[in-house]
Amino acid sequence: VFIADEIRACWPDARFIFLLRHPLAIARSRHAVRPQDSDQRNLELVLRYATALEHARAAYAGHTVRYEDLAADPEGETRSLCAFLGLEWEPRMLDYGQTERRFKVGLGDWNDKIRSGAVQPPDPLPSADEIPEALRAISAAWGYLPQPDG
Repeated sequence: VFIADEIRACWPDARFIFLLRHPLAIARSRHAVRPQDSDQRNLELVLRYATALEHARAAYAGHTVRYEDLAADPEGETRSLCAFLGLEWEPRMLDYGQTERRFKVGLGDWNDKIRSGAVQPPDPLPSADEIPEALRAISAAWGYLPQPDG
């Protein structure tokens, strides 16, 4: 998301897929693998990423996928993605566990869930009162909270 403009400049026909996840769930996941970061730093980095993602979503057409929907209905969501990309859907797309993979630390989850080789159900969404003030606006923008008045 930090180089979406550069990607578009290099590949003008690029099609963007925007993956959303509840911002507090992102923060919690990130904290689990980077406990050395303070809560403040963790929130700042999640917000930096989310802001860049929102810039890309505003600037470029694309297909938005919610992590929670993908985890709850992998077939339906991957069929939708394939339709967007003009690809034929195949059941093997859901069977990623049969291939040896090496997961590298970075953006995303590289823990036991991904290593299981099967799509895992999403964790329950945080309640509205759990969301820190720093993540409330982006949570609302992504549809995880009602839009603020005004």
